[in-house]
Amino acid sequence: MKIFFIVLGCITLALGVAGTILPILPTVPFLLVSAFCFAKSSEKLNNWFINTKLYKRNLELYLKGMGMSWKTKVKLILTVTLVMSLGFAMMKETTVGRIILCVVWLFHVIYFCFGVKTR
Repeated sequence: MKIFFIVLGCITLALGVAGTILPILPTVPFLLVSAFCFAKSSEKLNNWFINTKLYKRNLELYLKGMGMSWKTKVKLILTVTLVMSLGFAMMKETTVGRIILCVVWLFHVIYFCFGVKTR
């Protein structure tokens, strides 16, 4: 299982790094998975990861319960909106799928606006 978590952590870390450059790819969810995987797999990898600028800039305050900045929240909501809009557009004939996407999108917006503290 350790190898699985290490590989998954490295893949999601690469996607998180790509998300810092590409606006359509979310950064925080991938980095959260990386943090989880590294914590489960290797103390050395976990210590390395929590000392990177990427972790400190994007996750540290959130994981300590201090919330997110408005800028981070807006970026997350815009990313979720863009990705779900693509899915919505592709489901022209699937009304149920579109309704489910709208409900999931609404819960994302509500969670990030009211469920996560703003610092």
